[in-house]
Amino acid sequence: MEERKTEFTKKYEDNNSQGSKSNQESTFYPFPAGATKRKIHKTNLADTKTTIDLVKNSEKDAYYFRALEKRGIKLNQSQLEAVRHFTGPALVLAGAGSGKTRLLTSRVGYLIAYHQVAPSQILLLTFTKKAADEMKERLSTLPGLSWQMVRHILTGTYHSIFLQILRGQGDRRQILSNEKHKHTILKIIMKEMNLSDAYEPETLVALLSHYKNKMLQVSDLPEKSPVDKEIKSILQTYEQRKRENNYMDFDDILLDAYHLMKNHPGLLHTLQGRFQFILCDEWQDTNPIQYELIKMLAAPQNNLFVVGDDDQTIFEFNGADSSIILNFSKNFQETKTYYLNVNYRSTTSIVGLANTIISFNKNRYEKKLDATMESELDPSFIRPSTADEEATIIIENILSAVHRGQRNFKDFAILYRNNSNNRAIFDELVLRGIPFVTFGSSYTFYEHGLIKPVLDHLRLAIDGRNLDAVKGILPTLYLNREKTGLFIEERDLFHPAKNLLIHALEIPHLKEFQKKQIRQRIQLIEKINQKKPMKAVRAIRQVYDKYMETDERKHVTTHKEIMREMLAELESSARRFETVSEFLCFVDIIIERNKEMEKLRKDPEANVVKLMTIHKAKGLEFPVVYLLGASDTILPHKSAIEANVREDMIFNERKKSDPAIEEERRLVYVAVTRAKEELYISSPAEYRGEKLKVSRFLLEAFTDPEAERDQSVWGQTRSNSKQQKGEKRLVESILVWDCKNPKCNAWMRIDSYEDSLLEEKSCPLCNEKMEQSIKDIYR
Repeated sequence: MEERKTEFTKKYEDNNSQGSKSNQESTFYPFPAGATKRKIHKTNLADTKTTIDLVKNSEKDAYYFRALEKRGIKLNQSQLEAVRHFTGPALVLAGAGSGKTRLLTSRVGYLIAYHQVAPSQILLLTFTKKAADEMKERLSTLPGLSWQMVRHILTGTYHSIFLQILRGQGDRRQILSNEKHKHTILKIIMKEMNLSDAYEPETLVALLSHYKNKMLQVSDLPEKSPVDKEIKSILQTYEQRKRENNYMDFDDILLDAYHLMKNHPGLLHTLQGRFQFILCDEWQDTNPIQYELIKMLAAPQNNLFVVGDDDQTIFEFNGADSSIILNFSKNFQETKTYYLNVNYRSTTSIVGLANTIISFNKNRYEKKLDATMESELDPSFIRPSTADEEATIIIENILSAVHRGQRNFKDFAILYRNNSNNRAIFDELVLRGIPFVTFGSSYTFYEHGLIKPVLDHLRLAIDGRNLDAVKGILPTLYLNREKTGLFIEERDLFHPAKNLLIHALEIPHLKEFQKKQIRQRIQLIEKINQKKPMKAVRAIRQVYDKYMETDERKHVTTHKEIMREMLAELESSARRFETVSEFLCFVDIIIERNKEMEKLRKDPEANVVKLMTIHKAKGLEFPVVYLLGASDTILPHKSAIEANVREDMIFNERKKSDPAIEEERRLVYVAVTRAKEELYISSPAEYRGEKLKVSRFLLEAFTDPEAERDQSVWGQTRSNSKQQKGEKRLVESILVWDCKNPKCNAWMRIDSYEDSLLEEKSCPLCNEKMEQSIKDIYR
């Protein structure tokens, strides 16, 4: 791989290996740019009392807690109360890092040891196999529980538990668990329907899963447009193929188990009698089908003990329904609610920031986390000019800590909202030779179905006989990839051409406008090799963007706005290179490096920096966390902002919550609470060619609510005010230096981060004191 590196990458590494450490400290600040309240958010240090202090030896169950303590398990007041809960429904609101696994296992042990509940009468549900295995491991170490007893506790994921129920009723269908196998079946179906490459198989699988988790069938899919009808037909055929080959997938397990129990009351009654106590982990991630299954099993006694955190509901796009945890006490009468409000993971300032950020959500249970560790380093903020500068600053910071011997690479995690946001940091890590792994997406930015056709145009500019690249661009000419590709390949056997695409002109019955389009594309490809990579990408986009805009099927796979964002990101990447060949060589290095990561991903102890989306990071913790892209339109995402146009995002008391914005805020909360010791938040000022504000989630956390209460940081009028005819409209609210001299009307816009950190400055006109304020601009 080292041999393939271009002069550019070698030069880049040489120039940056001596990175300026002198500027490191000045790059990071204690407050985000634009903050008007300069106060470090610190939560309280938690009460340190545990069962050692709380449970007296004279109490009947003291023996159990003394035995736990000998094993190093000491419960706090809230955990103790929840563990002692016996019958009836219980909701445990377990904040981030509050020890919910310890709670669940301790309660199971308590039911068996103190209440003499038979292990076989307990059902413990988790969301992942890893979590289930961890539960079993911990249960086996509890007082009075042997491995034999633990084996009788039915512990597992929803799918594994309900598959056992189906198997018990004679269902012998094979599980279609391999995602690639599903994609292959869908590709074959689309090819048979002359729809090759019309839709991404991943998107179709996700769509089908979404409907089934909402307890809907393929027959319930809409048919409003030709695209709707195509998708429905593809998925109906897919379901038929599964039936013909005696297959089912994971989503079928839950839906079929639901119908089985609903249609067989005797079976349901037997299962209800067996599972006297049901415990559920990660309740905030529950979807409708899972909820209905648990509700059926728990009835009529409803000895249901659920643990979750409504502030960490971030999988609604994947079917999770936040109303399930929010309405639990309404749906189950006489519910007892317990609050686990002690964070054992993070420092007081990290938890304090998380508390402040999430407090702006309206649709949640009111609660606040305390912490057990005092802060040594408070959260830091940066305002880089671009995503590429963001990556450079962060990598320099990591290298500085490693070179000083303070950290290992494995201490660092870099989090971002979407996989499309990791291009710059991914590239930088490769260029600097830093060991890292990504989690989640199995392909790189450059292998995305939207980006690959653009790169295929560039590859053809270098080598016109690249058949794979020709096939890659055929759909953009509205030519069938498989049929036309085969035609070109056969034609070239007898008439070899310098540019394979020229054979497309010989396709029978081709219309004149199509021939013209092919000729124009050949001319474009011949010209772009002489251009710099960024200009070459831009030239390709002139035809490619039109194709993307007019292809309705692509809109099913990728939102228009995301399409434009990703293509703009490709331009940003190409900007650093001098030649098309150099750029493509770099892209191939990135792709090759991604393949090499496969082994590292499987080694939990590998000394590597970890890259992942916030969704993927949920449930994990890291000594040091960097949160990328904390700017408006990235986090919160533009789609959420557009879906929730609200006024006075900071100061106005909103009567209604904004679901999309609130889920984005929960994402930030989850990201912040992954950090154990150090947290760095970056808000690029420009992204993909657009100027961005610091994320509203940060600004609202660092805005003085008493200052200018009736004005909006977001430049919009209050929702209860109406613009009168002829009245000037408020178009912007800006941070300024305002002269306090009543005889002087001077004010100055604050347009630099360093300027915003000053407490005061002198007026250039009257030399009196100026203070920071918010000024409304009317037009």
